[in-house]
Amino acid sequence: MNDFQPSSYTDSVTADRPWLASLVGVQDTNTITLDLSKFTADTHYVVSANPLLQGRTVMKSGIPLGKITASGLYAPYASAAVDGSEDLAGFLVSEISFNPTSVKASGALLWHGEVFAAELPVALDPATVTSVAPGVNIHYR
Repeated sequence: MNDFQPSSYTDSVTADRPWLASLVGVQDTNTITLDLSKFTADTHYVVSANPLLQGRTVMKSGIPLGKITASGLYAPYASAAVDGSEDLAGFLVSEISFNPTSVKASGALLWHGEVFAAELPVALDPATVTSVAPGVNIHYR
């Protein structure tokens, strides 16, 4: 005999996006798929402190992203890369939670808008961004 005991909880989530300089573009994001193998623990995501999320990890919002040409998946922007992620495609709009064994996760891409570069969860100097994907229009404050 199984002893299944369903549980439920209520969690209040507030979008913590100090890097977002305005709401311009937030309503016009693109749905994307992230290649989780390209992200680094404690830099791009953290293990959730909420025990009810059962070990899920949480990807930070505001991560600069590039699109890998071969797979069409998104990875952290890297100016020295040669796989397509050297072109800034935008920023991950909201935190997302995912199972640590997952290889992909979906998210939303801010491809036009205003960003406080100093508030991003990873270091990004706008002056070093030499290549952006077509149609991307980000203003830095």
